[in-house]
Amino acid sequence: MGKKEGRSYTWVIVLFVIFLVIAIFFGMTKVFLSLLFNQETLRTGNVAVIPISGPIVTESEESVFAPSGLAVSSRIVDKIKKAEEDAMIRAIIIEINSPGGSPVGSDEIAFAIEESKKPVVALIREMGASGGYWVAAPADVIVAHRNSLVGSIGVIASYVEFPDLLTRFNITYNRLVAGKYKDVGSPLKKMKEDEEALFQSLLDELYEDFISHVAKHRKLEPEQVKELATGWIYTGRKAKELGLVDELGGMEKAEEIIERDLNITVELVEYQTQPSFFEILAGTGQVGAYQIGKGIGESLITRAEQPSTLKVLM
Repeated sequence: MGKKEGRSYTWVIVLFVIFLVIAIFFGMTKVFLSLLFNQETLRTGNVAVIPISGPIVTESEESVFAPSGLAVSSRIVDKIKKAEEDAMIRAIIIEINSPGGSPVGSDEIAFAIEESKKPVVALIREMGASGGYWVAAPADVIVAHRNSLVGSIGVIASYVEFPDLLTRFNITYNRLVAGKYKDVGSPLKKMKEDEEALFQSLLDELYEDFISHVAKHRKLEPEQVKELATGWIYTGRKAKELGLVDELGGMEKAEEIIERDLNITVELVEYQTQPSFFEILAGTGQVGAYQIGKGIGESLITRAEQPSTLKVLM
């Protein structure tokens, strides 16, 4: 009798182990497939939360060796579109914590928000500055903490040049170009006054676009925006006084606004997309290895080969 009971317990343990192995296998398979094909795992809810965290860029440079912490515009736009197409989603909260970045990337996200047929609340956490505020402007309502950093309406560009370094080592810079300004911004030559004026005109154009963008979406006069568009940042409290922010508060305030306007009980669902296995692998090869192995000489050569080192940010 004892032996039979022992065998029964053994079979129970064996079956339990088999069941556990199968469960782990299917769980790991699901995770692997999600990673492999860049799928999103979404909880049920009626309000989508889409985070924008870090500098805004148009392309991902994520890898195992060089984690980015970047807000990739194409991924964020894709999330907004998915929320727009999801019949369960009644409203969207754009959770912003960004100092800005690419003018193109910022505008891509802002355009997706502007085109959304669903109510959009922009929630500025620590920072919604420059391109981060460009993104927030088209939202139906902007909420910020009283101590959030908001604004920085302006455009910045920088470039490097080291022609004296070449002279020091008796190196001559020779470059053949077709087009008077083709090599403007090359670090191997000093920038002339007319070339600098060209760059400044480009920045002025983007600056005027920024002012028009804010004036249009915040329903302010362009001259009014221009007065506060010094490139400086404001606290959430001051930003509200200036008309850059509608309400002070955090996520609870954003939920409160949606519940009030739509007469619903908010159930949040965060739209998170992780880079696929192939994206990580590609990033590792293309970015990570380069970051590990590059030296000063290679960096200088790379810059020299580029027509310009100018970087425009907002």
